[in-house]
Amino acid sequence: MNRYTELRQRQQEEFDALPIGAAFSDKQFNEMMRNWGLDPETDLDKILRLPVAGSFIQKKDRKLLHDTVERHDAEMQAAIDADKTGEGFIYEMFLAELENHEYGYTGDTTDALMSLGFTAEEVVNDERLNRGITKAHITIMRKEDAQ
Repeated sequence: MNRYTELRQRQQEEFDALPIGAAFSDKQFNEMMRNWGLDPETDLDKILRLPVAGSFIQKKDRKLLHDTVERHDAEMQAAIDADKTGEGFIYEMFLAELENHEYGYTGDTTDALMSLGFTAEEVVNDERLNRGITKAHITIMRKEDAQ
């Protein structure tokens, strides 16, 4: 299996296990608060709204969320840094995201690069990233040609 995909799946499972609540109506908000053992009217000072629409976390769990996100970022960066040629993890990263964003159909790297936090200039100017995305492009185009 693709090492990038394995890393992202494990990280997603860890993130999904975090005590994050979601509410898109007053009823859902009240249920979320009660599930946490909080009063929806008097315990508002014990929660934080997250930047993702409708998402909340208790203040007591803020460090856990922060530490998890920081660890995930560090794991991703370490995997990228460990790929000295761009033909291992970096290639698999670009292959997965280009395929995920229908590059074979659109020929557009914008969404894939955005999801990875890279600009086109960064990829072009970094030999390893450039080699990885080029190899991914070739792989995808060969698959398209074979169809």
